[in-house]
Amino acid sequence: MISLTKRFGKVQAVSDLSFTAQPGRVTGFLGPNGSGKTTTLRCLLGLVQPTSGTTQVGGHDYRELPNPAAVVGATLEASGFHPGRTARGHLQVITDAASLPSGRADEVLALVGLTEAAGRKVGGFSLGMRQRLALAAALVGDPGVLILDEPANGLDPEGIAWLRGFLRARADEGRTVLVSSHVLSEVQQTVDDVVIISKGKLVQAGSLGELTGAGISQVRVRTPQLEVLRAALNAEAGSGARVNVVAVSPDEIMVAGLEAAEIGHLALREQVELHELTPVGTDLEALFLELTGGGNPGGAA
Repeated sequence: MISLTKRFGKVQAVSDLSFTAQPGRVTGFLGPNGSGKTTTLRCLLGLVQPTSGTTQVGGHDYRELPNPAAVVGATLEASGFHPGRTARGHLQVITDAASLPSGRADEVLALVGLTEAAGRKVGGFSLGMRQRLALAAALVGDPGVLILDEPANGLDPEGIAWLRGFLRARADEGRTVLVSSHVLSEVQQTVDDVVIISKGKLVQAGSLGELTGAGISQVRVRTPQLEVLRAALNAEAGSGARVNVVAVSPDEIMVAGLEAAEIGHLALREQVELHELTPVGTDLEALFLELTGGGNPGGAA
């Protein structure tokens, strides 16, 4: 998408947003509540008309695709089901509309692990089963692009592990996978690239390795004299240095803003006994909080 902007009256939901999800890679699309994620996805899928800018799937506007089911599959919510229909019946409505063979419904049910539930009414499905059914609906046309909004919501740990492998397999086939999620620890295990937005604007985009490598550094410190060291660190922060100290346990803290050598020198000066002084790599959650000012990544957008 290029310079996507969407206003609802006086509300600027998305502002001059540009990014690309690449084939053969899983792209995580992240942002706090109200950041514009869902609005962006709806514009991409032709459900909302942009105020300005363009969105394209495979080089074409979604509304111009002659056979969209064969190009892009999407899940924006796992609630658009008639409770009285069976899982197979729901998918057959979709395959009929897309002029696909009726047997395709059973094929995608098998792909998402719902073969045994094919004849059950959707009204009795758990949230996790509805998520799988929504994914099956996105797959009916065997699309080269998958756009998934919170696909792990409601899945148990086994289901989340299955989804991780499923998305990786689709990307390894050369497909484009764009995933919006608030489960940052899971995103970090799944995605290749990350796009982070806040207040409708792009704040960072790139490969996961590049972004986490460029984030704030932290050091794990364990000492039986924690309060003495904490006072010294707070004094360092008071002198103008950007130091952040987070308590982990009665004898352990995480320190951002100082290198391990600097903390060690400070401890020596204060004659503080150290039991651990370990640099810790930045994780996606720390990067997200740093870039968005602590915003909650979940919820509607």
